[in-house]
Amino acid sequence: MAVHHRFDDITIDDLRAQGSMKWTRMPDHLAAFVAEMDFGIAPVIAQALHQAVDTPTLGYTPPAIKDEMSAATNEFLHSRFSWSIPPERIYPTADVLSAYDFVLERFARPGTPVILPTPAYMPFFTITPMRGRDVIEVPMIHGENDRADMDLEGIARAFEQGANVLILCNPHNPLGRVYTREELVALSEVVEAHGGMVFSDEIHAPLTFPGHTHLPYASLSEVTAGHTVTATSASKAWNIPGLKCAQLVVTNDEHQAAMKDLAFVVSHGAATPGLIANTTAYRDGLPWLEDVLGYIDTNRTLLGELLAEHLPEVTYRAPEGTYIAWLDATGLPDIAGDRSWATFFSEEAKVGLTDGAACGKAGIGHLRMMLAAPSHVLEKIVLAMAQAVDRHR
Repeated sequence: MAVHHRFDDITIDDLRAQGSMKWTRMPDHLAAFVAEMDFGIAPVIAQALHQAVDTPTLGYTPPAIKDEMSAATNEFLHSRFSWSIPPERIYPTADVLSAYDFVLERFARPGTPVILPTPAYMPFFTITPMRGRDVIEVPMIHGENDRADMDLEGIARAFEQGANVLILCNPHNPLGRVYTREELVALSEVVEAHGGMVFSDEIHAPLTFPGHTHLPYASLSEVTAGHTVTATSASKAWNIPGLKCAQLVVTNDEHQAAMKDLAFVVSHGAATPGLIANTTAYRDGLPWLEDVLGYIDTNRTLLGELLAEHLPEVTYRAPEGTYIAWLDATGLPDIAGDRSWATFFSEEAKVGLTDGAACGKAGIGHLRMMLAAPSHVLEKIVLAMAQAVDRHR
């Protein structure tokens, strides 16, 4: 018998009443398209934010608050991943995308293409061309036990075409891969051989499941530290993306020397409440996070069971990290017509999902959905999808 959890008591009416973008953008839909949790925030973070309002601490960020965030990030990275980074090399920034934009503008060779293993997080496809750079898509390949692996030969060819930056998303969005040491070392050899650099998006780092351990790419060796800029945040793991705070971690000495004049550029978009919330999450939020991870872990299994029973033509591999599920809809009957499957399920099932094609050519025929929902909501989503397909068979 399943153990009752407090998240099971959250209703769809509750979620809509909270007014989040996820549940009000398409108010008549079951929402699973945007990477937010339906679980609120940790009480310790709420308390810290209330204190910031009551004090008040809502002006420009004082140096002490910035220093506390950098120190807390260092403590968390060391305790969670055995990665020791001097706090003075950890900079607040608005979010991972702002960090990526900064790296392109300040550290990458001007005008060079960017390598993006696909499928990939959608905004990387939009920001990169806006900065006058082409995206070279390198589709993932089927590896051991049908696992999605990086195509190292394809990445090498992309560097040979003139690319300078590789985007590494680890844990991977949307595939949920948590790369092994062997995989990351093999990648580093390709990058180093071609004089490239890595932008390592590690925003989902705290969100890994039993049997998988996140390894910060820059922590592997002096080589990876030298050709990497890392971005991370508490925003996904503690459900606080709207507070606009992430961390840029600088491990290259030349980059660090340049930051003396660039720190304001990378940090000016970070919000004081966001720094306070990130500090609190890293120092005091682990009990809440472990509870959430346990619940999502159960949902990983539940989704597989629901699909097998009600919609067996849709398959997925349970993510090793993140709360994102990547659904393969290519086995569905040919009933969508000219519509993508995301449009089909939006119109016919009132379920909001992300079209896999937005994640690159490798995502065509797939769907991106979120697992960080009450289990009964997840069940309603799959049943609505199955009923829509059955009506059109």
